[in-house]
Amino acid sequence: MSQSTDPASPADRIAAGYAFTGPALELGALLWDGACLPDRQIRIPLSMLNRHGLVAGATGTGKTKTLQLIAEQLSAAGVPVFLADVKGDVCGISAPGTASEKTAQRAAEVGQRWEATGFPSEFYALGGIGAGIPVRATVTDFGPVLMSKVLQLNQTQEQSLGLIFHYADAKGLELIDLKDLRAVVAFLVSDQGKAELKGIGGLSTVTAGVILRSLTAFEQQGASEFFGEPAFDTGEFLRTAADGRGLVSVLELPAVQDKPQLFSTFLMWLLADLYADLPEVGDLERPKLVFFFDEAHLLFKGASKAFLESITQTVRLIRSKGIGVFFVTQTPKDVPADVLAQLGNRVQHALRAFTPDDAKALKATVKTFPNSAYDLEGLLTGLGTGEAVITVLSEKGAPTPVAATRLRAPQSLMGPIDAAALDAAVKSSPLYARYAQPVDRESAYEKISAEQAAAEAAAEAAAAEAEAEKQAGEAARQAAKAGRGAPRPEPSLAEQVVGSGLFRSLARSIGTQLGREISRSVFGTAKRRR
Repeated sequence: MSQSTDPASPADRIAAGYAFTGPALELGALLWDGACLPDRQIRIPLSMLNRHGLVAGATGTGKTKTLQLIAEQLSAAGVPVFLADVKGDVCGISAPGTASEKTAQRAAEVGQRWEATGFPSEFYALGGIGAGIPVRATVTDFGPVLMSKVLQLNQTQEQSLGLIFHYADAKGLELIDLKDLRAVVAFLVSDQGKAELKGIGGLSTVTAGVILRSLTAFEQQGASEFFGEPAFDTGEFLRTAADGRGLVSVLELPAVQDKPQLFSTFLMWLLADLYADLPEVGDLERPKLVFFFDEAHLLFKGASKAFLESITQTVRLIRSKGIGVFFVTQTPKDVPADVLAQLGNRVQHALRAFTPDDAKALKATVKTFPNSAYDLEGLLTGLGTGEAVITVLSEKGAPTPVAATRLRAPQSLMGPIDAAALDAAVKSSPLYARYAQPVDRESAYEKISAEQAAAEAAAEAAAAEAEAEKQAGEAARQAAKAGRGAPRPEPSLAEQVVGSGLFRSLARSIGTQLGREISRSVFGTAKRRR
């Protein structure tokens, strides 16, 4: 292949596919036949950023710099951006970049007018672990599907957890933090609570035990910090700076990068919460927010069917809310086919083919691209750092020709800012005072604890009353027994005479004689005296 100015040449046909009339982000210059063509720019329409995208490539090929480049231009266009900073080096977007010979060379190669520029940024941290404004969610807001994912529950256990959430909601037991969830689970398998779910399937002791053990393991990872109040309002991510540029929200994740399933699931909650809160707006000239989902393969690894369905539905529908989502991962096969089919914008960095599995992944990646004038298998293994194969959606929604591209250099700092500067930026934010201090108000744990304490007190009082009655009865029985066994007092002389047999015999004789005399007097039978 040779470079040509013939309008019908492959290079020109490719470049013509990126000649948009409306606002667009500049990605870089076309690579063709071994040369970089700065007069043939590869771009992406701003209005198509809500059609989602994929940034993929092997480690060290420049994925992070690509998302930094796109985020900068979105901010400059007034579009807010959310970035997950897994390694801790994206925070440099807030500071101007450093001019260097390498940067100048790249700018000249791609036809870029490079100028060191920092962009308005806010820094967040999950639950306040690490440097950033704390982002917290309540357990209720997180929901049973996401909670099941992060607790690694199977389908049956996930369904049981759904029943637990349903019961808590019906009974007004607010699930704010993990101890609330633990308290409800423990109550429902107690003697007092077993009957509560009987009509809708019940909760087995075995399943409750699995959930409680998973919660314990989750808490040992420091997850207790992520659940609580004040719950974060994800609408904060939609703000713009005073100068009209979009605010770049950077979620600092280095402190939890050894808990990938946790932060990937938490990012999914952020996205789902935005979807739930935002109104339908249809297609806009520019998106309301573009969300970059770094290390996306961790989101789908080991995911349940219900969780995958939730992700697929959210990605499919959130476009109409004005939100664009870019998944950043190593290969397209890390993303389920139903989700991948919705990602209209693709930036594919170099892939490696060192092993049979690598070769298989390479062939699978090539099949995800439209037909092109390139030998994609050879091209994808030969791309240098900061180079990528690109196809996006045109302003009419049709895929553009596949274009090998040398990408522009970010204008902000390509690396982390100083820790002191980061801390100062966090504490100077107006959001810090609103979210920094945790609040622990009455919820399910306190209510159940109070009811159990009252029940225990009532039981103790009843037991004490029964014991008192028992003791009183025993005392009465002892008194009666003592009365029967006591010696009688000695009778008086009169009592002894009256009680003697001689006295009783004499009394009977006298009584009999007296009775006869009275009868004779009454009936006239008395003998007359002579």
